[in-house]
Parts: sequence; structure tokens; C-alpha cells
Amino acid sequence: MQNTLIKICDKYVKLKGRLIRIASLEGEKHSFPDNPAAIIAGLQKAKVRADLFTFLQSVSDPSPKYSYLFEYDNFAVLPVSTFEHWWDHQIRSYPRNRARQAEKRGVVLREVPFGEALIQGICGIYNETPVRQGKAFAHYGMTPEGARDYAGTFLDHSIFLGAFLGDTMIGFAKLTIDESRTQACLVHILSMAEQKDKAPTNALIAQAVRTCADLRVPHLVYEHFNYGKKVGDSLSHFKEVNGFQRVDVPRYYAPLNPLGHLALRLGLHHPLAERIPESVAGKLRGLRRAWHERRLQVPVEF
Repeated sequence: MQNTLIKICDKYVKLKGRLIRIASLEGEKHSFPDNPAAIIAGLQKAKVRADLFTFLQSVSDPSPKYSYLFEYDNFAVLPVSTFEHWWDHQIRSYPRNRARQAEKRGVVLREVPFGEALIQGICGIYNETPVRQGKAFAHYGMTPEGARDYAGTFLDHSIFLGAFLGDTMIGFAKLTIDESRTQACLVHILSMAEQKDKAPTNALIAQAVRTCADLRVPHLVYEHFNYGKKVGDSLSHFKEVNGFQRVDVPRYYAPLNPLGHLALRLGLHHPLAERIPESVAGKLRGLRRAWHERRLQVPVEF
């Protein structure tokens, strides 16, 4: 047993790991505990073993307010007021020109209901290439059933945006809004690499900003700004030129048993990959990217 989902205090909690079982809220980037102590007590009484519970604070409230041990995590956050303000003052000329280019080349943006057309479009995008961003793409080979499970979470407060070229969906994004309606997370955003010249991803970002402005959601979150020790890659640059900023928020860790206390002391709550020095990890990523590009001649996405 490696991944388990249980319900505690009206929230779904995900457990992962084998040696150390770490619990977190399902959709933790847009779902935050109202009462962490109650969830911790529930986990300690649960029939399945959990050793640590980790949770985040919202980017709209980043100052630490709980007494649990915490480390800072980071996210790419765009403050949203109006679409015009973002367009005129928050982004650079290159992404602005790319978004214009999408419209000139026939890309049409629209909201897409969750259903078979969306599922088929997602499969077409995810199964385009086995390599993305220089590494094997984990979701290549997506089936309709897998796409339905993967994208079909939190449907009561999610919006799907599609970028279309004719009748073909060449990019999509899923926006999930938190309960307080203070932030919307780009849970999924992906476009066809072969349609890079149509700039569908830039168009989707623009549409996501417009949606947040229309709904008066003040923060748009695009996953992490930096991943682990890695800095300055093409994805973080793409986020920066589109107006996203790094915001650090507390990530709390609460041990649930003696093994959880030991795991925290030994640093076992961090993935093994994060313990590799960046000087080594960067070279390994470069070699991996070059190998994939030579073997499959995959296009660069950003």
C-alpha cells in the first residue's frame, strides 16, 4: 500500500510513502485546514497508519500563525486586480506579443464543461509526446478513464479553459478556486508542443487572468516558482515574464507518532532527490534533457 485517501473532519486526506507515511490534504494548494489540531487527532485515531501530517497556509495569508514546526515552501503568484492592469503593467512585451500572436493565428479560448469532449481533448494533449521539459512525461499514455480521474477532482469549484484551433483542443487549463475565493490555482495547464508557434499557453494564461478578474479572485497561483534547489529554469522564467512572483508560505509538519518525530529529526520528510547538491543535480538534468532531445528530437516547450 503506497497511496491512500481517507476522510477526516469533512476533508479528504491523502497518505503516501512506504517507510514514512506522510498525510496531506487532497488538493493542498487550494484546500487549507480550518482546525489542524482536529485533523491531527483524527489521523492519530484512524485505522490506517500516518506518521506525519503536513499542510500549507494560503498565499493570501503567508505569515506563520500555527505553533507546529514549519519550513517555507514557495509558489508562483500573480496578484490580480483587472485584466487591463495585468496586460498594461504586470507582464513584459514578449508574452503580450505571444498572446496577440495566438489570436492572429486562429486560437480561440473558451470555457469547456467537464465531459467527454474535454476528456478526449486532454488525452490528445497528454499523449502527444513522451518527453516534456527534458524528462520522461509521467502522464504519457493517458486513457480516458485516467483523464477523468486526473482532471475530475473538485468539480464544484473548478473551471476548465480550452485553447482551440478549429475543432481541435491544442491546450487546456484547470482553475480551482479555494473556499475563501482568495486564490485560484492553475492545477493543470498544458499545450501541444507541436503548436508552440500558435502560443496556446500564453493565451491560456491571459484567459486565466481574465477569469480571475471577472470573478474578483485576487490571486492566481501557478504551482511552484522554484522546485527544490533548482532555480532559473525556463519554466520559472516563463512565469516571471507573465507577471508571477515568488511568494513563500509556511509548510507545517506535525509528527503523529514516534516514527514521525524521528523522521523529522533525520530529515526523512524530504524526497531523496532534494538531498543531492544542486551542482550535481543541474548537470544530471542537463544530460537527461540532451539525451531525450537527441533520441526523440522533442521540441522545447518554453
